[in-house]
Amino acid sequence: MALASLKGEREFRRVRQHGAMLRDPLFTLRVTDYRPRHGEVWRPRAIIGIVVPKKTLRRAVDRNRARRRVREALRTLPGGLPPCRAILMPTPGVLTVPFPELQMALSRVLAQVPGRVKRGKGGGKGGNSRGAPPVPAAVPPADRATDRGETP
Repeated sequence: MALASLKGEREFRRVRQHGAMLRDPLFTLRVTDYRPRHGEVWRPRAIIGIVVPKKTLRRAVDRNRARRRVREALRTLPGGLPPCRAILMPTPGVLTVPFPELQMALSRVLAQVPGRVKRGKGGGKGGNSRGAPPVPAAVPPADRATDRGETP
């Protein structure tokens, strides 16, 4: 089964701004809850973007190899992937660590995902995080007259 990938700067920006960060010696994972793309049917699944900057690994061969190893480890993970949107940034250790150890590290961090992801209203940075103002409760007409000191 192919791994779904984040597409476009807009999706990456949303995960960077609203995602929770989980760290491991082999990678950093920034994760947020699953939401379908515009016009897409609701199918909860993992949508993950793998980012390997030149600052981390200078040679393109190493960056591509790290990306391929992480993608294969995610694809063959025994427990599967939780529904989420995530950005995974591997460290140089991904190239030298044995493959089963990489899978264990990924499953250990992904097991923390459901409890760490913010849902509903949040106090995160940026955006409109306040939500809608509270709506006052409707007061029956008979009670309004007594509140003003009038007789009904």
